Amino acid sequence: MSELLYHWLGETPVPYEEGWELQRQLHRRRVADQLPDTVLLLEHEPVYTAGKRTGPWDRPLTDPGAPVVDIDRGGKITWHGPGQLTAYPIVRLPAPMDVVAYVRALEEAVIRMIGEFGLAGMRVEGRTGVWLAADPGRGLPERKIAAIGCRVAKGVTMHGFAVNCNNDLSWFDRIVPCGISDAGVTSLTAELGRDVRVGDILAATEHHLAEVLGASSHRRVVGWPALPEPVDA
Repeated sequence: MSELLYHWLGETPVPYEEGWELQRQLHRRRVADQLPDTVLLLEHEPVYTAGKRTGPWDRPLTDPGAPVVDIDRGGKITWHGPGQLTAYPIVRLPAPMDVVAYVRALEEAVIRMIGEFGLAGMRVEGRTGVWLAADPGRGLPERKIAAIGCRVAKGVTMHGFAVNCNNDLSWFDRIVPCGISDAGVTSLTAELGRDVRVGDILAATEHHLAEVLGASSHRRVVGWPALPEPVDA
């Protein structure tokens, strides 16, 4: 991979449908080689997104206070919103395509990033995402700090990962997050005991994601991408 281009959409939360449509447009253009490998970085307005494996028991039983949107990624239901960094890599995977290796690379990028903040992230067998180990001394179970859900179409990725920074964790109480009922959800702020904002992790996230994806360089553009004319792909 050559240069990886990041688009930071700014601190104003993005409505989910707008961000999803932007992903689709970028995906079509990346498939047609009209764009370089690109990563959207943003915060969303509060939303629950339900992946293809979401069961009725995973969904909110009552009005959760935010839309529930069924989407085309793998995995189950999760929440996105302010205080959470959401990253959408729109990148072409090398041949032969290995989707599992790509997911592990996203996990590795987050593990390295939170390591800069003194947290030891880990993988849990059978559970995608980045976790912190149980802490019996504090009465804490294993808890997820970053969720991952991807889709690959025509060799190009969509969706991605979300890292909890200083978001309100009570949103997760209204669902079975990622279909996992016997573990917790946490954030950088909750673990470190100090306010860690999305902007505080941008540079480290960009560096480590570019590294694990094998990019020769990376740069950040602030603002929404200017798209070339539509293509058929």
